[in-house]
Amino acid sequence: MPKMKTKSGVKKRFKLTSKGKVRGGQAGKQHGMMKRSKKFIRNARGTTLLADCDARIIKKFMPYG
Repeated sequence: MPKMKTKSGVKKRFKLTSKGKVRGGQAGKQHGMMKRSKKFIRNARGTTLLADCDARIIKKFMPYG
C-alpha cells in the first residue's frame, strides 16, 4: 500500500494535542482591529481548540497525526 499524503497547509497551521483535539490559530485577527473591541482582541490572542465538527475535517487531512 502506498503512504497516505498529508496536506502540507494543514500541518503548518494546526497541531494535535495529547488528547487528540485540534489546536489552531484564532480567527478574525488579520485586519480591521479598529472596529473590534479591546476585549475581543485580548480574548483572541494565541491559539484555540477547534470545534468537533471542524476538527474531524482537519484530522482527515493529517492521517498520521
